[in-house]
This record gives sequence, structure tokens and C-alpha cells, in this order.
Amino acid sequence: MPPRPTDVVIDGHHLRLTNLDKVLYPAAGFTKAGVIDYYTRVAPALLGHLAGRSPTLVRAPNGVDGQQFFEKRCPPHHPDWIATAPAAGYTGCAIESRAALAWTANLAALELHVQQGTSAAPERPTAMVFDLDPGPGATVLDCRRVAFELRDVLVRLGLETVLVKTSGSKGLHVSVPINDPDRRYTDDDTKRLSLALGQLLEQRDPEHVTTVMAKERRPGKVFVDWSQNDAHKTTVAPYSLRIRERPWVSTPISWAELDALDTPDGLAFEAPDVLARVEQHGDLFADNLTVQQELPTV
Repeated sequence: MPPRPTDVVIDGHHLRLTNLDKVLYPAAGFTKAGVIDYYTRVAPALLGHLAGRSPTLVRAPNGVDGQQFFEKRCPPHHPDWIATAPAAGYTGCAIESRAALAWTANLAALELHVQQGTSAAPERPTAMVFDLDPGPGATVLDCRRVAFELRDVLVRLGLETVLVKTSGSKGLHVSVPINDPDRRYTDDDTKRLSLALGQLLEQRDPEHVTTVMAKERRPGKVFVDWSQNDAHKTTVAPYSLRIRERPWVSTPISWAELDALDTPDGLAFEAPDVLARVEQHGDLFADNLTVQQELPTV
């Protein structure tokens, strides 16, 4: 006999939570109840990064070892208090409250991915992102070196505020906030600039850096993925869990922390670690939502 659902009220909204004891991360014994608890507690740091974005859900109903699927369109059975919003070619859920996060977590939506533009203007990015992905034989330590080189180039271009987070997997994400109130920049602008900067790093160190997507070109190198800036692509949101062996999180970090990194697994933060970090440091990625900058022309 299946366990009885649990009825809860979060911020005035009724939810029926199911299978709370189901283990979604077997290696860590991390249950669906743990996933829901994490997302509701990290909400003050996370929700600003989802606002207006209609996130893509990556669901794993039978846990990280089971089948996974992307869900861009808002499920037809969503509560009437969850609004919908247009995105690039579909209508998604507006996940803008603790209750909405609990509802998506109850769907076993372990990962939340967002576009660089808002639902209202998907081709007008509010940030430019670089996904630094280590190929076979490379590690996050190699990504760290590339991240600092990239930051130095950006500073020389007058882009002084850049932010870094772990991907929650193997690499790093470097973000350059734009937040242009006039929405002058398109995804073509950010793709062109990010590719140019990636190619500059590649020219400086072709043995260790590549901007070529072909996997056979990546062994021993860091792939600077500039294509994440396309309006139709998404990047895992800060504070999102990842569908990996353990409940690792895409975690904002400081440049000082990155500089002090000395082991490849030194940035593997799990859900409880991230809750403690947010309590201590607040949202280290907050500037991505507010800092306004002009992009140079290339």
C-alpha cells in the first residue's frame, strides 16, 4: 500500500506532497522530503534568479539512477495559483514563491534551468555566461585557471563585476551581468562577444583551451562554451540541485575561494553545505540581477 500523501500549507497555498520517503539520491540517502526541504529553505536566495524566467524543469521521478526528462511547458495539472509565462516557443511555469518551489520539488524536478533573457524578452539577455567545461584529463583546477584569465580580460574591457559559480558537475560558470534597462543587447551580441573572448583564450593557450564543440577536440582541454548565450539555450540556475551521484548544487562562490582551491573536489557542495553558506554569506550571485554594464563592440 503506497504511503498516504502529506497535506501542507506554504505561504497560504495548499499542497499535497507524495512519496516523501522515496530516496532520490541513493548514494547519499537523500529523499524527496530532503529535496523539498532544501528548495523551500534556499528560496530566499534562489527565487530572484528564477523570477520572470519560466525555468525548464529536469525531472527524475525515480531518482538520479532512473529515467530523466526535460519539461519546458508548464504541466497542465499545475495549481491555479502558479502563473504561466511565455518563453522561447513554449509556455512555462512562473516559479516565483516558496510554495511553487515545493510543488516543483514534489514533481521530482531536481534541476532548474533558466535562459539568459526573461520570458518577456528572451532574446534580450540580462547577462552573458561562459560555461567552462573540462574535457577528459582536465579538472576544475584547469577551469579555475581559465576563469581567472577570462576575468582579467573582462576587467581590461571595463567589465569589472563578474561572478562565478560551480556548475554542480565538473566545471565552472562565469557570468557577466548586463541588466541594460533599454534592452539594447541581443543574444547575437553576447554570443559574438563570448565567442571572441573564448577564441582569444584559445589562441593564447591552444593546448589547454578550446572553443570547438566537437568532443574529440576536448581531451586535456577546457571547453569555453559560448553557445550558452543562445536565446533557446538554458543554464542551470544558481542554487539548483544537479542530477548527479550525490545532491550537489550549482553553488555561487567567491573569487577568493576559487583562488584557494587546491584539489579537484574542493568545490563539491551538497545541499546542506549550501544552506549553511547562504545563511553565512547570503546570495553571492545577487549582483547578476542588478549590476548594469555596457558591452564592448567586437
